[in-house]
Amino acid sequence: MVLQKLLLIGLAGGLGSLARYGLSGFVANRFPESSFPWGTACVNLVGCLVFGILWSVMESRLSLSGEVRAMILVGFMGAFTTFSTFIYETSGLIQNSLWMLAAGNLLLQNVVGIVALFVGLAVGRLI
Repeated sequence: MVLQKLLLIGLAGGLGSLARYGLSGFVANRFPESSFPWGTACVNLVGCLVFGILWSVMESRLSLSGEVRAMILVGFMGAFTTFSTFIYETSGLIQNSLWMLAAGNLLLQNVVGIVALFVGLAVGRLI
């Protein structure tokens, strides 16, 4: 059962990756002269919208197994964009009035993430 769940998540993840690549490329091709990453922005915003819709529908209208939920949200949506999960978790902190944790999550993942990227680039150059 665990192996089947992992395989379904992996399959859905592959489809999510392909969807991300397709949408990002499609949008980027519409703005070839732009320095702004429109493709990634579109994927992240569409991902947040779709994640919210799916989560709401699964909570209120559909009775889906844990495996199917994992396949859709962790597999497909996780591969399509982890940004949607980040936003969903941050919104949960805000809804629970955990303002400092929400601000900390935003700062940690964005500011420290950028710093980590540059540290990784520097380490990569040294290897």
